[in-house]
Amino acid sequence: MNPIILAVIIVSVVGLVLGLILAIASIVMAVPVDEKAEAIQEVLAGANCGACGYSGCAGYAGALSKGDCTDCTLCAPGGPDCAAAVAEILGLAAGEMKPMAAVVMCKGTPDKCDSAMNYHGDMSCKTASQLYGGPKACNYGCLGLGDCVKACPYDAIKICDGVARVNPLACKACKVCIKTCPKGIIDLVPLYETKSVNFCKNKDKGNLTSKQCTVGCIGCMKCVKTCEFDAIKVENNHAIVDYDKCTGCGKCAEACPKKCLENITLGGKA
Repeated sequence: MNPIILAVIIVSVVGLVLGLILAIASIVMAVPVDEKAEAIQEVLAGANCGACGYSGCAGYAGALSKGDCTDCTLCAPGGPDCAAAVAEILGLAAGEMKPMAAVVMCKGTPDKCDSAMNYHGDMSCKTASQLYGGPKACNYGCLGLGDCVKACPYDAIKICDGVARVNPLACKACKVCIKTCPKGIIDLVPLYETKSVNFCKNKDKGNLTSKQCTVGCIGCMKCVKTCEFDAIKVENNHAIVDYDKCTGCGKCAEACPKKCLENITLGGKA
């Protein structure tokens, strides 16, 4: 037999055998497709931000599909429409989804908070905070170097007068900025509801806080004594507002001697 023809036959037979082996292997080792999970993932926001508490959209969709999670409202970037779509796929009630937005809890602009040093290093909050807590006199203040700005996938954060500020109507409450901030001074606050917000995270004693910043919370308890709804408590020299209890009456803000407490309506009235 012609050597060339023989070689072609051998190669063809080997290819056929290998193809058959691969076909069998693909059947034996096939990973079952969770069609329900795929359908859920298609209606999620696709931000993979982890705001839901899972590794990403795929993790949340898988948990919902398997019944490990029954809360359809955890995709904050997707909003109520997303929750309704997920609920329809699962045959569940969508539940109420309270709109929230991130707020930087600091009013320490240069005219209100002193500098502790002249910083000329890497323009990163994470890097700067590793040097004695950063250039600000207050170790709990916004450094304003823009880590949250760079991290925000919705372009909802800007640096204004040395402090990060969030546009509540652009914010999707994905919590990416919260995870990024090395100072831990970004919280979620309800949208379209009047609430009292403490724009300070300082936990130092009052006399020290007053030296650092003119609008720093000194834990004086006046807000606690004024509140008629038990919505405020002071822990570690710092006033904490329970937004579920707060009615937005504004009395605590009026009583606050440092004016770090403000009565605000994020996003305006619904």
